[in-house]
Amino acid sequence: MATKKDWIGLIVLALAVLLIAVDGTVLDLALPFISADLAPTSNQLLWIIDVYSFVLAGLLITMGTLGDRIGRRKLLLLGAAGFGIASVVAGLSTSPDMLIAARVLQGLSGATLMPATLGLIRTMFADARQRTTAIGVWGAMAGGGAAAGPLVGGWILEHFWWGAVFLINIPVMVLLILLGPFVIPESKDPNPGKFDLVSAALSMLALVPLVYAVKETATHGVSVVNVLAAVVGVAAGVVFVRRQRMLDDPMIDLRLFSNPAFSTAVFTNFLSVFALAGVLFFGAQYLQLVLGYSPLEAGLSMLPGTASSIVMSLMAAYLVRIWRPGTVLAGGLALSALGPALLYGSGVSSGPALFVGGFVLIGLGAGVALTLTSDLVVGAVPPKKAGAASAVSETAYELGIALGVAVLGTVVMSFFRRGLDVSGLNSAQAATAQETLGGAVEVSRNLPEQAAALLADSAHTAFVTGMHVASVATAVLLALTAIVVAVRLRTRARVVGPGAD
Repeated sequence: MATKKDWIGLIVLALAVLLIAVDGTVLDLALPFISADLAPTSNQLLWIIDVYSFVLAGLLITMGTLGDRIGRRKLLLLGAAGFGIASVVAGLSTSPDMLIAARVLQGLSGATLMPATLGLIRTMFADARQRTTAIGVWGAMAGGGAAAGPLVGGWILEHFWWGAVFLINIPVMVLLILLGPFVIPESKDPNPGKFDLVSAALSMLALVPLVYAVKETATHGVSVVNVLAAVVGVAAGVVFVRRQRMLDDPMIDLRLFSNPAFSTAVFTNFLSVFALAGVLFFGAQYLQLVLGYSPLEAGLSMLPGTASSIVMSLMAAYLVRIWRPGTVLAGGLALSALGPALLYGSGVSSGPALFVGGFVLIGLGAGVALTLTSDLVVGAVPPKKAGAASAVSETAYELGIALGVAVLGTVVMSFFRRGLDVSGLNSAQAATAQETLGGAVEVSRNLPEQAAALLADSAHTAFVTGMHVASVATAVLLALTAIVVAVRLRTRARVVGPGAD
């Protein structure tokens, strides 16, 4: 049974996870301020946004396996120190290149923190019921932090300069470094085998180009570079899988995917985050650029959805004592699928109520999914392999974010560009307006009143049309996932790997 010190350690771990999750979304609202202060080129701005997730996604599997070998607490403390230093450099950046370099270091450090926290929870909480509760807390911080990013960013930007969105990380990282050695026990695989550098390189070569390809395609459309990146990623992934099957000590034991609990959990984690990230992407633009809300007002409108995600992450641990995990997870996903139906009712002049209600339902399902999928993943392996298994779950999470924004964002923007009326604009204005909704709104501000109203109205209507189509696609995807979960997780018994509790 877990001790009081273990629960204190969980609080420290949860705070670290909260900040990492917030950092993934808090930057979006700061971009106009960064652009005005540092004057980055368009390519530099994209790297400022994306390089964090590129590095994070590419290194998760490597760092999860490394933590199993050298010690998860050791890796966690090293990552916390690196994340704190990177946050200082980012917050005090005086050039775009300096900020990009800081974001690279943040991604590297974040990759050490996320699988280490979940892996440590697996070993700190041996009792299955207590572990589910602990992972519920972890899930609440991970899901709630990502959704709370816009709110935190909005408040900070209304009171401080843009660098403060990074400096808020420092007190928590200092707390983690000071308290970690005393309240978090060290854990690692006593017989880890040889660390395979080739596998580590292949995992990065598979994930980084794939994430790059989907993000760039969503932003700029299909290009030769994007296609080549995707091909490189897929090819490296195939070689990585073949190599894992041949090694005596693989980085990832692929036999885990034959375990229904493990494979379904990873799949569901990916799709639930896919839906949440996509809604956050177009929802933030809808609230600010269609309804005209300030960053703080937009963040406050998303607060009920954030709260619902946190509450259900914690409630999931109680619900699985009454019903089978598969029943709870499928029910949460089915409830979440109703959310996009409300989003479909949101319009240019409908007000925020339908969006807020839909986002709450999506948050409910995402909260249940994050807790239960993480619990199923780490419960499917013995404690000594918890870091590597956690890294697989975290990689699915990061890919879900990247693809959710890329795929659903592409759907929204394709309808936006198709419905945008640029007949009264010159070629330069039309190109800017068709790039983003923000670009169209900015162009409209420099036009005569009648032309401005025509462009703004068509932009708002076209964007909402795309949002409706993406909402329907999201609802169908979540409903189908609920059916898959209900079929594959029909038994009450937890499925665990050899040597697990």
